[in-house]
Amino acid sequence: MKEDELHAFLTLQHIPNLGDTSIKRLIARFETAQQVLDQKKESLLKLDGIGAFKLKAFFEKEHRLAAEEELKFIQEHNIDYCSYKDQNYPERLKHCIDGPILLFKRGSKDFSQQRMISIVGTRKVTNHGVDFIKQFVEDLAPLNPLVVSGFAYGVDITAHRAALDQGLDTIAVLAHGLNQIYPKVHAKYVKAIESQGAFITDFWSSDAFDRTNFLRRNRIIAGMSEATVVIESAEKGGSLVTADIANSYNRDVFAVPGRPGDAQSLGCNNLIKTQKAQLITSAADLIYLLNWQIEEELKPVQKQLFVELNAEEKLICNFLSDVGKEQLDLIALHCKMPTFKVASILLNMELKGVVRPLPGKQFELT
Repeated sequence: MKEDELHAFLTLQHIPNLGDTSIKRLIARFETAQQVLDQKKESLLKLDGIGAFKLKAFFEKEHRLAAEEELKFIQEHNIDYCSYKDQNYPERLKHCIDGPILLFKRGSKDFSQQRMISIVGTRKVTNHGVDFIKQFVEDLAPLNPLVVSGFAYGVDITAHRAALDQGLDTIAVLAHGLNQIYPKVHAKYVKAIESQGAFITDFWSSDAFDRTNFLRRNRIIAGMSEATVVIESAEKGGSLVTADIANSYNRDVFAVPGRPGDAQSLGCNNLIKTQKAQLITSAADLIYLLNWQIEEELKPVQKQLFVELNAEEKLICNFLSDVGKEQLDLIALHCKMPTFKVASILLNMELKGVVRPLPGKQFELT
């Protein structure tokens, strides 16, 4: 995108009452942001959904001047940017009606990766929650997903750190401009995320820091990913808003259950109870429910000479030794276990080198 068109996008973005959806409608009619700005009021009023209220401040010069200042910031700090019309804009976010018209980025990662998951939750994460996130991301690592979160305290930063530890790309979606970092204590992770991922935002460097920004940011977290995973959440919180937004985009939402009465599990339990999220207890559940193919993508593991198996693993081995190979659903039926549980057990057995997957969700002993 050329700088004059970027300036036009910034000008439209600065106009109050004219949100992302309305701007997209205008550009769809007049083809470019600059051509929108060149229109007379009478032409704009002819469009459905564009009334006098939205155009009240449209022709004020202050918006062009503000756009010039933000453009200078972008140029001086080498900020990457893309509009919703560009190829390097997150593909899934293009299909969200209220997705931002502009994204600003600092970092090395593009958005072409197919497997993206958002991990969100409470800022007051428990030790159990931290351990779960680390194991969850470690188990997903062989499939090389991109991990998206919000860089906040608790679940967010734990997810980013877990991704970095596993050599995975991670995207931190900020609720402010790229001229600052919040919380400041997380500044020590900036270089690692920039080199192994990116920071993105649709906020300007001049935007005031406000609590409502976090809710607006959540649509990006929910929109750019294939699925949103809620690890821990109180009865109310921003992660539940993210889950609602993901549902409105027809994206998969998963939640990790907790004990009834635990303050940091109430939100997750309610999501599951009201069927706003599917229950998962491991990475294997997510892999199975998203139908991610893992046959050719698991990292090679040295087969152990003497492998210790638990009772459930032995039951599956005995069945496979009799039939040679079998479908996942039939293994579950024979062993009298839920299919998602068998999928989890088989993934662990695969990592131990005991079984190997075949096309069509078939498995056999190695």
